Amino acid sequence: MKELAWEIGETSRMMRRYYDREVAGLGVTSAQWRVLLRLAREPGLKQVELAERMDVEPITACRIVDRLEEAALVERQRDPDDRRAWRLMLTAKAEPIVKRLGAMAEKMAADVFADLTPDEIETVRSCLSRVRESVSRAEAAQKVSA
Repeated sequence: MKELAWEIGETSRMMRRYYDREVAGLGVTSAQWRVLLRLAREPGLKQVELAERMDVEPITACRIVDRLEEAALVERQRDPDDRRAWRLMLTAKAEPIVKRLGAMAEKMAADVFADLTPDEIETVRSCLSRVRESVSRAEAAQKVSA
């Protein structure tokens, strides 16, 4: 089993490295493109939520957002329900970059999954979804027992 977990992690690492090389010409770092795509999927995240989803420390997420804000790609908006919190939103300037990142991700996926049939892809997706659900349950149990 540990070999399977290693293979999943190694596959993810290799895919991220491949994508990093593909997007290098856009002028964003790997951490920045991950933030941009995350905010495109989940606009209005708080910085702490972003950090959690990216699996980084909040200060690391803050620094990435600072750079993206300086580049006018992300803006912080006051949370109407919590005046201490900020919501993160993509700017109009970020839209073409996010669109290009999405197109590059589609191309990459087509390249790396070209040897799999649609049925095999659906099986992999289903299995990985069940693994994520198991991890979520294990994490929840871990928090309860801590």
